[in-house]
Amino acid sequence: ATFDNPNREGVIDTPERVAKAYFELLKANEPKITVFDSKGYSEMIFDRKIQYYTFCEHHMLPFFGEVTIAYLPKDKIIGLSKLARIVEYFSRRLNTQEYFTENIANYLDKILEPNGVAVQVSGRHLCKEMRGVKKQGEMVTFSYKGIFKEDLGRKQEFLKLC
Repeated sequence: ATFDNPNREGVIDTPERVAKAYFELLKANEPKITVFDSKGYSEMIFDRKIQYYTFCEHHMLPFFGEVTIAYLPKDKIIGLSKLARIVEYFSRRLNTQEYFTENIANYLDKILEPNGVAVQVSGRHLCKEMRGVKKQGEMVTFSYKGIFKEDLGRKQEFLKLC
């Protein structure tokens, strides 16, 4: 077998560059969350196709895709850009897609105390596509809180909008 020369000019500093890259990619700064009085607004607020990338905690290979979030406010609404910032915050760590999905939903449920939260995450996993089975596919995970978990009609409304 032929092996690359680890002392060649183009790769000699690669270990240091990789360490710096992972430090940057996995640095999670909790966003400053702005919430406002809902002033009685109680209909679904929906943000879809928020792009993300993160890393599989088992192989440290990327997975990436889109997040869709909906919530039914009770007393508070959140600044729209904050939903994407929350996705970014939870993507900046080693993850499974299941943890990633649940962490976003739990965080929103805690800070907004809404009537319900629904999160859908779709993802392509390079740990599956580059190694092992070597097949492309899309994994989809969901988390439902409050009325989305209890009321099938609300859950179906969310799914239609996804």
